[in-house]
Amino acid sequence: MGHKVNPVIHRIPFIHAWDSKWFARKENLPTVLRQEVEIRAFLGKKLKEANIDAISIERSPKELTIIILAGKPGVVIGRSGQGLELIRKEIEKKILQNKIKVKLNIQPVHQPALSAEIVAQNAVSEIERRMPFRRVMKQTIEKTMAAGAQGVKIKMAGRLNGVEIARRETLAAGKMSLITLRSNVDYAFVEAHTIYGKIGVKVWVYHGLAFGRRDRFAAVKEENKNPAK
Repeated sequence: MGHKVNPVIHRIPFIHAWDSKWFARKENLPTVLRQEVEIRAFLGKKLKEANIDAISIERSPKELTIIILAGKPGVVIGRSGQGLELIRKEIEKKILQNKIKVKLNIQPVHQPALSAEIVAQNAVSEIERRMPFRRVMKQTIEKTMAAGAQGVKIKMAGRLNGVEIARRETLAAGKMSLITLRSNVDYAFVEAHTIYGKIGVKVWVYHGLAFGRRDRFAAVKEENKNPAK
């Protein structure tokens, strides 16, 4: 029997950093944790069309900062920043009960085809539009490899193409080192909701070896400061 481990969580002590950065007293921990889960669920539902790669929450006693990496930042910001303001007010009122101020920071993802989360979301949208799953898998792998990934693997499970018996299908290209802890592997799992039921889509993207811990939010900030590099 194999013991499957989330590749990103497995590498947090070595090359990845936590997306959440805050501390709480023991008596406040359940409330703060529940608020974070609600914020992530709210943003995931509200910004479904924005190709959200990751969300970082940094919390201080008086302010909560949310950093959103989006493949389509314009969808989040809206016209003249109105969409951003509505999201901020809704989080403050419905989730935080106006007890703490919220600051939103939107960062664009320059290469969405190399983000496992965005790749999985795009594959799910194609499946929900009733595209043949095998064609979706092949096109996804071709786009990701063309963007510069060293390896990619995609797995779909469920009633593929509406057949009566659920099954799993896997396609891969390039390298995929899941054992080495220095392997910079990006992973995502997204569910497609079809008329036949749910179809799970898992995506692994291999970026090569990484030496030292890296914070993807800090890396995106550096890319935005120096776009030529």
